[in-house]
Amino acid sequence: MASLGSEDAFQDSSAISLHDLESLHNFRSRSASFSSTGSSGRLHLRQRVAQLMACVEDISSDDEIHEEVSRTLDEAFLIWGKKLKDKWQEIRLHIVTWNVGTASPPPDVTGLLQLNSLGPAMDMYVIGLQEVNSRITNFLSDLAFDDPWSIFFMTVLSPLGYVKLSSVRMQGLLLLIFVKHVHLPFIRDIHTQYTRTGLYGYWGNKGGVTIRMSLYGHTVCFINCHLPAHMENTEQRLDDFEKILEMQFEEEDIPSTLDHDILFWFGDLNFRIADYGIHFVRESINNRRYNLLWEKDQLNMAKKKEAFLQDFIEGPLQFKPTYKFDLYSDVYDTSEKKRKPAWTDRILWRVKSLCQRTSKESKLSEEEQTISVTLNNYISHMSYGISDHKPVTGTFGLEMKPLLSIPSVTLNPEGEWSAEHDVLISYSAVPEFPSSAWDWIGLFKVTFKHVNDYVTYAWVKDDEISSNNDSKQVYISAEEIPAMGGEFVLCYYSNNMQSIVGISQPFQIQPNRMLIEKDLAQEEISWRQKPDNLESHNEF
Repeated sequence: MASLGSEDAFQDSSAISLHDLESLHNFRSRSASFSSTGSSGRLHLRQRVAQLMACVEDISSDDEIHEEVSRTLDEAFLIWGKKLKDKWQEIRLHIVTWNVGTASPPPDVTGLLQLNSLGPAMDMYVIGLQEVNSRITNFLSDLAFDDPWSIFFMTVLSPLGYVKLSSVRMQGLLLLIFVKHVHLPFIRDIHTQYTRTGLYGYWGNKGGVTIRMSLYGHTVCFINCHLPAHMENTEQRLDDFEKILEMQFEEEDIPSTLDHDILFWFGDLNFRIADYGIHFVRESINNRRYNLLWEKDQLNMAKKKEAFLQDFIEGPLQFKPTYKFDLYSDVYDTSEKKRKPAWTDRILWRVKSLCQRTSKESKLSEEEQTISVTLNNYISHMSYGISDHKPVTGTFGLEMKPLLSIPSVTLNPEGEWSAEHDVLISYSAVPEFPSSAWDWIGLFKVTFKHVNDYVTYAWVKDDEISSNNDSKQVYISAEEIPAMGGEFVLCYYSNNMQSIVGISQPFQIQPNRMLIEKDLAQEEISWRQKPDNLESHNEF
């Protein structure tokens, strides 16, 4: 076979015709027969491409053949592009922002979380709340225990296979992130931070709370903000957000906020509609002519002038302004103040690679485009009336080329597990994994709510019973296994990474039959000893 630049290849192409190009149509079937990983397959493919290059050099004057070759190459590129895309990771992300006005959770959030959607389930929920009840008695209680809103969302989402990944709170600001179990081993470097901007930075009634992470090797950051209110405070809002962006994480190796691959910014941003009077604004809303109000939206205007905002993207505001409503209604403010409606509740995002492309004024190659963000839905939810704000949600598709595709730890239960005997866990780690004596493996119900919601655990060093180059084993005693059995998963928690780095497939634990029979017998005795039951028993 000829190689690239080979003289024989040029000679072979001297008599090429349209008939000779018929073999190009079989390019797909022939290529499919070669192993994508085998060296012989790759060599053969290179040789075929070399032959094609030689042919193209010789037929440069024939437009008809040019067209035929071009179509065949397009088809080949489509096949190859699809194969590459198949290796990409898609994350379905749902972001909620809601000023809840110190209210308790509503009875149902099915619509808010799109749990009844016909499409694929979400991979991640990011929930940003403002004005969570932070009276001193509530706040002190929430410091010791989970707050009512966190408990509420965990109760809703954990039966559906979501676990609370992280949360951060600053007085009335609360940010929660839930993910599907399958993604846990690929989320690293989770850190939280908050920035006070109320009372010149001394009070946390206004400001921002942040959670950042590495997701399949890409850095992602979420900021939930509550900025100053009132029409005249635009400059203060911008100054406060700029201060929040300048916030630095304590750890030295974490990038600054704007250096993350993706940054999401949302919350009660409190920007208003300038210049227009209340009657014009309400009339435009009633006629669904929202576009008449966009140019006077303070955030839209600021994005055109302020350099630090120009890289942020927002979907079209095709929904009613979300502030200010009478409680439990979709009627705008009827109080004496009669606040002018405004889009105070917003979701924006920023992709670092797009900013770099703009600054260089050049298009990124496909190899450089390792991550993309697509907005699928940007809406308000008018049916929720517990506060004077309507919640806003954004549903996104994140496509990323995984930089991390293998879990650091793979673990499995050994054999059949039963509450009647001690059990074994086998696990293996990748060579570069930074293990620690403080690492542990937890036994969790499949509906576990967060990393501390384990049933029991084993220390990987102290409870180790065997070790070799391929795998290690730890044990859990029968006394610690739930007597009633059920469906569980095992999770490996890394102390160095401060996260779950491996999770098993769900498995069954068989109940302790002897203990159950003993409990049933005891219940029977207790029932018979009750006075009412003794009388009825003696009648027989």
